[in-house]
Amino acid sequence: MKYLLYAVLPCLYLQSAMAQQHTLKGQVRSASDSIPFPNATISLLHAPDSLVIRQTVTHSDGTFELEEVEDGEYVLRVQYLGYENTEQPLEINDDINIGTLYLREGSRFLDEITITRRPPVGKQRGDTTEFNAAAFQTMKDASAQNLIEKMPGMASEDGNLQAQGENIAQILVDGKPFFGTDVKAALQNLPAEIIQSIQVFDKLSDEAEASGFDDGERLKTINIVTKPNSRKGLFGKSSAGYGDSERYMAGASVNAFNEGQRLTITGLTNNINAVDFSADANSQGEVRPQNGIINTNRIGLNYTDNWGEKIAINASYLFNHRKNFGESSLFREYVLPDSDGQRYTESSTNTRRNAAHRFNMRFEYQIDSNNRILFRPNFSAQNDKENSFFTGNTLADPGPINQTENRRLADNSDIDFNSRLLYTRRFAKRGRSMRLGLVTGNHKNDDDADRQAENVFFDPAERVENISQQIVRTRKGFDWQANAAYTEPLGKHGMVELEYQIGTRKDDSDQLTYDTDDWGNRVRLDTVLSNTFDSKYLTQEAELGYQYSLDRLRIQVEAEFQHAQLKNDQAFPVPFALQRTFRAVMPSVRLDYKITDAKNLEFDYDARTNAPSVGDLQAVIDNSNPLHLRTGNPNLDQSYSNRFNLRYRSYNPKTERSFFAMVRSTVTSNNVVTNTTIAEAPIELAEGIVLERGSQLTRPVNLDGYWDLRSIFHYGLPIRFLPTNFNLHGGISYTHRPGMINDQINAVNTTRYNGGISLSSNISDRIDFNIWTRSSYNTVQNSLRPTLDNNFFNQTTRINFNWILWQNLIYRLDVNHQLNTGLSEGYDNSIFLANMSIGKKLLRNERAEVSLNVYDLFGQNNNIRRDITETYIQDSQSNVLQRYVMLSFTYNIRYFGKGTTMEDYENMYN
Repeated sequence: MKYLLYAVLPCLYLQSAMAQQHTLKGQVRSASDSIPFPNATISLLHAPDSLVIRQTVTHSDGTFELEEVEDGEYVLRVQYLGYENTEQPLEINDDINIGTLYLREGSRFLDEITITRRPPVGKQRGDTTEFNAAAFQTMKDASAQNLIEKMPGMASEDGNLQAQGENIAQILVDGKPFFGTDVKAALQNLPAEIIQSIQVFDKLSDEAEASGFDDGERLKTINIVTKPNSRKGLFGKSSAGYGDSERYMAGASVNAFNEGQRLTITGLTNNINAVDFSADANSQGEVRPQNGIINTNRIGLNYTDNWGEKIAINASYLFNHRKNFGESSLFREYVLPDSDGQRYTESSTNTRRNAAHRFNMRFEYQIDSNNRILFRPNFSAQNDKENSFFTGNTLADPGPINQTENRRLADNSDIDFNSRLLYTRRFAKRGRSMRLGLVTGNHKNDDDADRQAENVFFDPAERVENISQQIVRTRKGFDWQANAAYTEPLGKHGMVELEYQIGTRKDDSDQLTYDTDDWGNRVRLDTVLSNTFDSKYLTQEAELGYQYSLDRLRIQVEAEFQHAQLKNDQAFPVPFALQRTFRAVMPSVRLDYKITDAKNLEFDYDARTNAPSVGDLQAVIDNSNPLHLRTGNPNLDQSYSNRFNLRYRSYNPKTERSFFAMVRSTVTSNNVVTNTTIAEAPIELAEGIVLERGSQLTRPVNLDGYWDLRSIFHYGLPIRFLPTNFNLHGGISYTHRPGMINDQINAVNTTRYNGGISLSSNISDRIDFNIWTRSSYNTVQNSLRPTLDNNFFNQTTRINFNWILWQNLIYRLDVNHQLNTGLSEGYDNSIFLANMSIGKKLLRNERAEVSLNVYDLFGQNNNIRRDITETYIQDSQSNVLQRYVMLSFTYNIRYFGKGTTMEDYENMYN
């Protein structure tokens, strides 16, 4: 692979020169007696975002050395437990010897009694929040996720880890990507005991980091800084278990670290609905139960290394094979005012087999100190086989209207390849830079399905319709986007940017529907249900931006002009062409104000356009459910959105209290919404296709008037008398969502009030608990049918408790209680899901454990949810995994090489 990339980019070497990388040296001594300080942690942080770039520990004489440091502005930090941190800003453009740094004691002595300061919880530096892992107590075999969930502002919501109310999008380990965007895999593969600190920040795009201009493309990111003595060794976890009803689980995660060269291998096979290998087999993992009964086989790899002095590479691969057997039911009530209380019920069974491959890579070539190339390809391929059956019934107050029985066998495959190539150059004049970028994507989808259906229509007279079809759909898409940008300093504090961008998205979508005989042989092509369609979307954008920066204030203003052309061509069954041109001005304003080092205020406003998808544009009737037909609309326009975001962060290092608040709003014109037609009498849509009474046709249309407003806050503090961390959060969100039903506009106004508290232990590594509860009260108002206005309430409470008892016996309890009120009849069920285990720690340093686990102790597990659209209110329920008992064995792999003393090793466990 290495030599292939050399062959692909030979022209780059004509520009190459020796990289200007430097060495930083120094020494650390005690401030009280000037004695050299060994084993102190030295961290070099990137000044703009406080990201750790290099790290080491001092030698026995207190000296240290950091190599391969590039030009730039940094902060050098010295840390040692029980001593105050020492920090010094640096601007590095040559080899430097910083001299001697002094550490001052963080404790005082009174009459032979030592009063030692608790390890500081963390600090706020601009938009980066950093937490000290030593300030949070976890069990010895805890995962990185167990540790992170104890920290202020961190929580799991519907299976997603969130920080300050936003989903974590990626994990870095010592500044390098780890398992791409698979956050769960990354956090479950690292033990908490190797972590020194956790940094939470909004990572800018590669283009924004290169130019200094914020383009609004941010990812909520966690950077895990590992302990220096844990960066060379072999560590991980393996476990296996077997239980009643032939339940089984086997998995392993192994990390081989050798400083910058790192390899992680993880594998899992089970039929207990575990989709990720967890460090705690007793944990429910996700608060919302998994739908269906899931068998999973999974293997993943992550590789990080430096190839010489100029090339850094990170790659990850994941293969996942999953079988899911699902059963579900739903109840749907429509908002049409004259629909005689029309309702729809459905019950279904579904068996799906899915095999998926995913590959991500980041290849970075530092030609020299001023020129860099970044190449980021990613590839995914998956095959999905479906065997499903459902029955649907439409009812009204007078009685039944129609019903269907539908069986479907499908074989679907998707292949996607995307790549991003970025070249950046910094000139000798500070602030002057240039970048060139190219983004490409290639997509292919092949779907093949056989369907048999029996449809019964009761009004005006009972009529039975039988359907036997084969549907073949092929979609091909190719897109590319090229851009060029130039930045130039303007005055002492200003900078301007010019950027031009051009791109095309081309989609070809063919859907052919055949009538088949009793043996599945094709009889004829149904031209009414078949379509050949092409769509091409060309955009050109020119942008001018200005940024003004002071020590604590940065203001950025940009204006972008977009010229776009959307061309739709249909070749079959009736040829037609439609071409439209759109012009839009998209301004943006960004303000970042560092009130103090611990307080930060941000404001963002930008405007965006969004083109309709090929699925929305293609006007072919989909009768997968004959009671609910669907089609596209080639006349759709692009939508235009204005987005506002205000955020405030603060952290008080003295009281260790943190506060975060955010207000976010979006206003969209020409929003793509659903126009639903519910037939009051039979309507002939096309030759042979009739929308019977009570059946519905959905079609996308553009509609103005969508807007939402969301606010959240989070407050965290430690409780001293009971060593725990307390968190309080809440918020209010409001959504105004217009839609159309029978050519009438229905506006759904949804208000959600939510709040919650959590309490996580910080007592010792032998007792651990996490308690949290969340409540939400929702109000729904419909402009068309106020009788369907509805209020409903949901509360989720979870307790996770672990206790190492006498003689290394360990008891674990995981309880999840959900309360639902205000749902449809039969869907107001609340659940009390309890998992419990008792285990015994074995072997030297308690590396192994044998445990007996009981899942869903009281047999109450279920999965109920409510969905609200502009057309209907729906409650649904699906089957879930229920009670089983399993005996399991777990072994922790721990071997660290040179650089870790026996004392260090023993301290990890004692």
